Amino acid sequence: MTTILDTLPAVTEDQRRRLLAARRTSDAHRALLAGVPAMNALQQGGTAGQGALNREVTIAAWNVERCLFPEETAAHLSDVAPDVLLLSEVDHGMARTGQRHTTEEVARALGMGYAYGVEFFELDLGSPIEREFCTDDFNAFGWHGNAVLSRVPFDRLAMVRLDDHGHWFATDGEASPDPDQPRLGGRMAILAVVPTGAGPLCVVSTHLESASDADHRHMQMERLLDAIDVFAPGLPVVIGGDLNTGNHLPPDYDWRRETLFALAEAQGYDWGNTADGMTTRPSLITRFPDRQMKLDWFATRGVTGQAKGLVSSLDAAGKPLSDHDCVWCRVAL
Repeated sequence: MTTILDTLPAVTEDQRRRLLAARRTSDAHRALLAGVPAMNALQQGGTAGQGALNREVTIAAWNVERCLFPEETAAHLSDVAPDVLLLSEVDHGMARTGQRHTTEEVARALGMGYAYGVEFFELDLGSPIEREFCTDDFNAFGWHGNAVLSRVPFDRLAMVRLDDHGHWFATDGEASPDPDQPRLGGRMAILAVVPTGAGPLCVVSTHLESASDADHRHMQMERLLDAIDVFAPGLPVVIGGDLNTGNHLPPDYDWRRETLFALAEAQGYDWGNTADGMTTRPSLITRFPDRQMKLDWFATRGVTGQAKGLVSSLDAAGKPLSDHDCVWCRVAL
């Protein structure tokens, strides 16, 4: 059972020193992860309306790349008007995003409730490019994670960690993707049940590993699907998020080589509620002029698709709010 809190307790300076001094092994990471309460809890906040969603539900999923622009991010979704919003890569108390609780600010602007979970506790300020955005030389909290936002109160919530070996921390197995920027934590998902006029619906915000191959993401998806069956047996399900499909699959980085698609289909999931087209673009942080991949998806079970689409992350002036476009779908229960 996941602990639900109003506020995530900060990592103390003493804990941070121990994290920095710890051996960079998977076993050490597991022990450290268990000892930081915020890594094993969800924060619930915001202001959701009362009652239930309609029988048709609009759901958006967006990797907002740290969420440099919370208010603009919320306003950018006005045409979609999602009932449920699944966010990835949202900062809380990071210098690169002005120490803001970016999920809380998006939820406030949209009039929604939220559940926020920590993917990583960042032990430093970020990449050299991210440091260009820093307003301080410290992080107030150092949280980076996922969120589910809803127009109605949640019935139930849970966090699922998709690995615990310290992919971005340990150096005793695979080489750490970024050994100069150790992070406590790993990829995770937030599971939520929301009421609708046709009964409860399970919605899931997730973010699979970028710095790994298809086998690793297959394992993460398998763990997620098993957890959903325990958390919401028999309920209709919408999973949305950045699945990092095709990453580290040279030479062509083709998402169609991922085995997680067949894995989910074998358990009754449908990928057809994802709009066609690539979902990434260059941004203020990710400055790759030729970057274009299909990373963002919906996997659905027990619902019928009504509409689907993409929202470009470029604002009216052409500024990229993220390196990912937003995917959305409307489903009927």
